Amino acid sequence: MKKNWVVTLMMGLVVLMLVACGDNGNANDGVANDPSNNDESNNNSENNDDENNDAAVEGDGEFTVALAMNTLANPFFVDLNDGALETAEAEGINVISSDSQGNTGQQSSDVENLLIQNPDLLILNPVDSDAAAQIVMMANEQGVPVITVDRQATGGEVLAHIGFDALRSGNIAGNYVTDALGGEGKVVEIQGILGTNVGRDRSQGFNDHVSEFDGIEIIAAQSANFDRGEALNVMEDILQANPDIDAVYAANDEMVMGVLSAVESAGRLDEMVLIGTDAIDPVMEAIGEGRIEATIAEPPYFLGRDAMLTALEILNGEEVDEMITLENQLVTEENVDEIETR
Repeated sequence: MKKNWVVTLMMGLVVLMLVACGDNGNANDGVANDPSNNDESNNNSENNDDENNDAAVEGDGEFTVALAMNTLANPFFVDLNDGALETAEAEGINVISSDSQGNTGQQSSDVENLLIQNPDLLILNPVDSDAAAQIVMMANEQGVPVITVDRQATGGEVLAHIGFDALRSGNIAGNYVTDALGGEGKVVEIQGILGTNVGRDRSQGFNDHVSEFDGIEIIAAQSANFDRGEALNVMEDILQANPDIDAVYAANDEMVMGVLSAVESAGRLDEMVLIGTDAIDPVMEAIGEGRIEATIAEPPYFLGRDAMLTALEILNGEEVDEMITLENQLVTEENVDEIETR
């Protein structure tokens, strides 16, 4: 009996050793030993999202710039981001960046995480102009200089803003529509995010002009929040409610692409003039094909480029203008091939 008991014990020990060796082998071959999968790492990723806050550019210069993007789900802001990063790479600037996915609370959290990394300057592309004021003041309190790009902040100390004249863009669009319609017609306005200066100013500039024409009737004005899918849904409803539409002005090109989809699906493209704003590639192609009549060129790549160059000037101790306004212009089939967007 004693011999059998010893044998059993020895066999049990052998089994335990084999299991332990098997576990170690799995840990080395798989993800169990990956530090990115432990609890500490997961907690850190919640507080400081690796994807959103990793160094976007490893430059060889002395400066690090934090770039807080409002979203990278929109082609306009993807181009803006590209312009900033490619310029930073060319100039040897280190960049840490974030994508707030259009969420104001997320952007505040993102910038807080960026500031922990002690950048020399913050480039802020706000989700919302009012919410951006608190973000700017947070950076001000930590002594980090701030510049804004495309959308402005309504408060805090901003050394420079790089953007286009949104009022002028709206006015150019209004002028194009009234000329195309000969001063008479039924018009739809698809508005952007009215919580941003860009959304408000483009709408105001458009309405300031068309209001001077008694023959122009705005039969519908509705926000689609600069979003293609929302614009498609909004335009579908407007088309059902209005058998007569002569022109549609969309406050950005993503929305005019949504409008185009709705109008083409309804078989009514020949009935109306379509105009957007921004000059993103799909709209430039549609203008060349004669499916969209016009847009207002506000190339986002140049916004990103000039924002990064302005940041470098500030960090080198140079004086910069508080308002840096880039040129915008009307794009039609006649000049679409001549417009530079990057």
